[in-house]
Amino acid sequence: MTGAMLAGRHALVTGSVAGLGYAMARGLALQGAAVTLNGLAAPGVGEAAAAALAVEAGVPVAFDGADLSQVPQIEAMMEVAEKRSGPVDILVNNAVIRHFQPIESFTAVQWDASLAVNLSAAFHAVRLALPGMKAKGWGRIVNLSSIYGARGAENRIDYVTTKTALLGMTRAIAIETARTGITCNALCPGTVPSPAILDRIAGIAREQGVSEALAAQDYIAPRHPTERFVALESVAAMLVLLCGPAGQDITGTTLPIDGGWQAR
Repeated sequence: MTGAMLAGRHALVTGSVAGLGYAMARGLALQGAAVTLNGLAAPGVGEAAAAALAVEAGVPVAFDGADLSQVPQIEAMMEVAEKRSGPVDILVNNAVIRHFQPIESFTAVQWDASLAVNLSAAFHAVRLALPGMKAKGWGRIVNLSSIYGARGAENRIDYVTTKTALLGMTRAIAIETARTGITCNALCPGTVPSPAILDRIAGIAREQGVSEALAAQDYIAPRHPTERFVALESVAAMLVLLCGPAGQDITGTTLPIDGGWQAR
């Protein structure tokens, strides 16, 4: 992959064992970047995902199962990743947890866990990656927000709050790094066919006694004017653009990839 656009770069993508995170890691790997995957997974699952991507893309791919709610584990992950593949050039903060329930049903433990994984982990990963990026005079930081960074929703207080906060973090980082060769942007996908969303739709189908195809259509149509999922590959392609030469002057932005949802 020596002739690929991102050859010689090292990308770390959190929450990337499956779904959107894996699709984004794959997009970067196919452009030549060495990749560190991260996520909480059953024994062997993360390693298998890394091995499969390494074979497909022909680049070094490793897996780190750090629990992002624990700062010492984040620090260890970043240190090990740097020793393995060099300083992190591309940091994609994608890991997320969410709870679908009313505010008054939230426990303090749930709230603190969401803040830790969805928001604080991104901050800690950025603070640890910046010295290496600044030393090289090049870096790409991409925070995965959501359509819910721009709107409210019932029973999603942790998700809406943290995805909105990531937008502020993105702007602050972009301004602070504006003259260093580092960019920081936020991607805001609509509904993608991630394992979590597909499980949610399957649950709705069972509750309503309808097919999963019909449940998916009913779920997506009020959201996306396109009436289809946002493709995982579409989000990955936007990420690759931001990390390539065309992205050098794009920083501090919020980029919707939402099938027209915000146009409603």
